[in-house]
Parts: sequence; structure tokens; C-alpha cells
Amino acid sequence: MRNATCLVAMLLSSASAVAQSTHDASLFSVTKSENRNEVIYAIHLDARCAPFGDAPVYAFWRMNERGGTIEPLLGREEPAYGIGAQRVLARDAEGGAVDVTLRALPSRHVVVRTRRHDATCETTSTLAIAGAQATLTNIDVRLGLLGIDYVVVSGLTGSGVVREKIQP
Repeated sequence: MRNATCLVAMLLSSASAVAQSTHDASLFSVTKSENRNEVIYAIHLDARCAPFGDAPVYAFWRMNERGGTIEPLLGREEPAYGIGAQRVLARDAEGGAVDVTLRALPSRHVVVRTRRHDATCETTSTLAIAGAQATLTNIDVRLGLLGIDYVVVSGLTGSGVVREKIQP
């Protein structure tokens, strides 16, 4: 247990050092039916709000069952919640874009766009949901006795909320 605690402290202090040199912005979350904890996907941005580094999108746990503490994903959790692939598409003085796939949904490409607006960085994560291009807000995993029953991908379009139920 002590080694795990030391590893978490080391990872969090690393993340803190990166956060001080960049701006980090939350993108979307994954929730699940078994508790209130959630995986948050976020992006490292530079001072111009452009993606920072070759792999700027990352995921971590917000442990809402424990007061909202932050914890890294464990190796055994990577297949379910990890980043499958990511590629920086653009990076300039106006912001940038990253193409991301999640390991759990490898056929769905999420395009993260970033831009500077006044003194803040704005981000949007878009993908096709129920046949419409939408801003991704949440992926909700519904668990059953033998694993995943289904997944609901939710987002926003100009017409309102759109949801798609995906069976495993």
C-alpha cells in the first residue's frame, strides 16, 4: 500500500508541475452506474491555448465517493478508460486541434478543438452521436451482472441534447 501511495503522490506532483507550465482544461467525462466516481478527460494547453506536447489529452479519476480527490488511472483500467490513440492535427497562435480515440470506443474519433477567447482557453470535443456531429459531454456506462449492459454517449447539437445507446 505504501508503494501505491508513493506512486500516486509522485504522479500527482508530476501532473502539478505540468499544470504550472501549461493550462489544463477539462473536456468530457465517463460515468458509470456503480458509483459516483468519474473519469475526466482533459488537455494540456500552452499559453496560446494550443495543444501542449505530442500527447496532450489525458485521463484521470475524480473520486466523488471520496470527496472529489484526484487519482491516476491504474494500468488495469487503461483498456476500459485509456486513450487509444491521439494525433495533434493543428497547433498555431489561435489554438489547435487533436484527433483522439478512446480504447473502449476505437471506431469513434473525438476531435478536440482549442482556441483563445479573450484571456481564457476554450475547448470543444466533437464526434458523431446518433448520426449528428455533436459536442461530447458525457459517456455513461451502465453495468450489469456480467459486465457492461450498454453505454450512452451524450452531447449537444444546435438543436439540443443528443444521445446514442451503444450495446457491447
